[in-house]
Amino acid sequence: MQFLRTAFWVVIAVALAFFCMANYVPVTVRLWGDMVMETKLPVLLIGAFLLGALPFWIMARATRWRLKRRLDSAERALAVTAAATPPPPTQPLTNPPITPDVSIPSLPPLTPTGPV
Repeated sequence: MQFLRTAFWVVIAVALAFFCMANYVPVTVRLWGDMVMETKLPVLLIGAFLLGALPFWIMARATRWRLKRRLDSAERALAVTAAATPPPPTQPLTNPPITPDVSIPSLPPLTPTGPV
């Protein structure tokens, strides 16, 4: 899986490098009022991409932080519960052998009482 991730990022980096080489032209960006910024096209596009990805990155980090806190809390609760339970017995329990109870009198055999 690590190989696929690395291969994916290598392909993206090579494609970005080819794009930058083919489109390295100056671009004029009018900001506000009479302020003008001149930059190269790849720098503008990469900056816009990073600016757009920033909220999602922050959200992913916040979610990861929250889940890590919940996992740590659950692990602490599990450790407290495990410490509070008594230790298991050291000797295995053995069941005594079952002996038949001979104190019950036996019943007489059943005989038909009516005409046959």
